[in-house]
Amino acid sequence: MKKLYSIEINDVNSRIDRWIRRNICQIPQSLMEKNLRKGNIKINNKKIISSYKLKKNDQVTLINFNFSSYKTKEKQNIYTPTKKDLVSSNSLFIENNENFVVINKPAGIAVQSGTKSRRNIIDIIRKTKEFKDNTPYTVHRIDKDTTGILIVAKNRTYAQLFTSLFRIRKIHKTYLGIVIGNLQKNKGTFVDILSHYEGEKRVKSKAITHFKVLDNNNNYSLLNLNPETGRKHQLRKQLLLHGHPILGDSKYRFSDNLYSKKNFLHLHAYKINFSINGIKYNFSALPPINFLNTLKEKYLKIYQ
Repeated sequence: MKKLYSIEINDVNSRIDRWIRRNICQIPQSLMEKNLRKGNIKINNKKIISSYKLKKNDQVTLINFNFSSYKTKEKQNIYTPTKKDLVSSNSLFIENNENFVVINKPAGIAVQSGTKSRRNIIDIIRKTKEFKDNTPYTVHRIDKDTTGILIVAKNRTYAQLFTSLFRIRKIHKTYLGIVIGNLQKNKGTFVDILSHYEGEKRVKSKAITHFKVLDNNNNYSLLNLNPETGRKHQLRKQLLLHGHPILGDSKYRFSDNLYSKKNFLHLHAYKINFSINGIKYNFSALPPINFLNTLKEKYLKIYQ
């Protein structure tokens, strides 16, 4: 059995092994390498190695490849959005163009499917009119309970571009956070070493966040937060380390602090800006109504 595939522009620069897992089937790397050595996977009728990067119009040949042995995990885990999901998704889009969208993500929904929750933003917008004839590509994430701006690419070229811009810190994000207590300084920078586990291995990473107090009272402060690095749960971890956990954070909080038990996380991805080919892009997303209600309740104001 022989099957031929032609590489389109969206898959240029992808590794052949990753392309197969994404488009054909999910197989172990050891079996991938075996098929490459035997010549069951060829590019332009030539044997290649797993790190080969695809070029436009490359012809991929798969010979005696058992497609049914390993079903694609991605397809198995895809969430099917409800009618309610699709109707509510109409209000999410801030920007929609041929290469990417910007959405205002609501609280309580993950960006991608995970072990604890299958319902996710990517699979919902995959079925919207904005992604007709396009595939959504994740280029960054925000926590499930964090609201606000999220960029999703429509093609692999822009997915790779955004990934590069995030890596070299050319995409600038601004968050709004309501935290417990008053900070000693009205503005400054948090520099911390944060740790997380990859399996049983503890990994330490430097985290940098610039902050500015927009308003405060005796018990709460509204902060403008600009993360320079992108560590997992960075803002939540750093604010707890510095004695000012985010209001409503059920994980990173003082166990005896009643104020932190508000029923939702008061962290919102407010603004994002970047440049592509000399064009400047600036987007902002209004915080959700419950965030705004808390500001009124605590007599706090947003200052631009």
